[in-house]
Amino acid sequence: MREKSKKQMPLMPAATDHPQSIELENISRILDANPTICDLAMQDLCEVSKKAHRSGARGMTADQVVRAAIVKQMLNFTYKELAFHIVDSNSLRRFMRIGIADKGFKKSVLNKNVKALSPQTWEAINAELVQYASDEKIEKGRQVRIDCTVVESNIHEPTDSSLLWDSVRVLTRLLHRSKEDFGLRVLFQDHSRRAKRRLLGIMNSRSKKDRKSKYVDLIKVTNKSIGYAQSAIEAIDQVASIRNGLLALRLDLNRYCQLAARVVDQTQRRVLLGENVPASDKVVSLFETHTDIIVKDRRDTFFGHKICLTGGASNLIVDCLIVDGNPADSSLTVDMLDRQKLLYGRYPLKVALDGGFASKDNLNKAKEKQIKDVCFAKKRGLEVEDMCRSQWVYDRLRRFRAGIESGISWVKRCFGMTRCTWKGLRSFKSYVWASIVSANLLTLARKQAV
Repeated sequence: MREKSKKQMPLMPAATDHPQSIELENISRILDANPTICDLAMQDLCEVSKKAHRSGARGMTADQVVRAAIVKQMLNFTYKELAFHIVDSNSLRRFMRIGIADKGFKKSVLNKNVKALSPQTWEAINAELVQYASDEKIEKGRQVRIDCTVVESNIHEPTDSSLLWDSVRVLTRLLHRSKEDFGLRVLFQDHSRRAKRRLLGIMNSRSKKDRKSKYVDLIKVTNKSIGYAQSAIEAIDQVASIRNGLLALRLDLNRYCQLAARVVDQTQRRVLLGENVPASDKVVSLFETHTDIIVKDRRDTFFGHKICLTGGASNLIVDCLIVDGNPADSSLTVDMLDRQKLLYGRYPLKVALDGGFASKDNLNKAKEKQIKDVCFAKKRGLEVEDMCRSQWVYDRLRRFRAGIESGISWVKRCFGMTRCTWKGLRSFKSYVWASIVSANLLTLARKQAV
């Protein structure tokens, strides 16, 4: 089991006067002033330790895991780069509490420990920082601004042909593995080259008739691969004693068979029959199946998840909601306001929202919560007198709302929130929250340095 902190601090490198090193020192002081953060991380790390049942060298402390995640998001490192720079940089060694004589950590150790932190833990850590900002009179939460954005999943641009090709190559790879690693006697043909030729033919086809004929053949090849995979599943079921590796292979074959069948169905409906397939029925990735189709402003299409952010006057992101699907902004207004009540114990006095949140019903519900001024960036038939106390207050809040656009842009550009590079829905949510926590820590550090 990991220890929360070492009994004796190791010999640390000397501090430097570089601006980034000073920011890291300020962030370190904020983390030290909030020991509950380590306690929250410790709960997740202890769960991983119980499942692992390992003994030997002492692993990372909870404090070091949180700090490693912050460094990774702040500096946009891969785990390989993170492992190198933690050892190579005196400033990062000092921030990570790694002594001069210590070796640091491998990339696999960093990966395992950072991924162990759940999105609920990151959300609780952010709540601790918001409370700290309130105690330090940096962010009181009296005036907030709310807007939505999209964080993309780490997938390629989905097309029917590319998804069919993905299905063939993944199923073929698993079939080869069943034969080479487990000796299963499964008769199958490798159609991956044929499938790739059809993919390239569809991409370069100049006529609809030619493209359709290539789609028909690609669907045929995909169905054959699905049939081979189902035969492999039956062969595994006949094995007397199934080893762990073989059981995992069966689960993968079954999962990808189902996804490939859905891809074939949506391609037949859309390409061959000319149907409009609803977004909820579509598969956009075999690997990140949680990905939603987000159409923004009826012009841009993104593949990821919609998130709703609440920012304060200090530029802190005080709250984040990762939603399922692509609901209208107007349906999220009340939820975001109620989350402010849970966070601060009261509703804000002034709220500035994007135009998509505007509706008469939302305005009435916000006023019922004793919110004095509610500014929608677009009026959508609402009167200024109904929203705010005066035109001057409305104009001021409208300008204030525009500031969250720069905050979202900053978090996306500098903390990697444009695209999530972690795999799975749980890791997607953890990635988003880790980016927000890192951005808030840097904001707090800079506020206190002034």
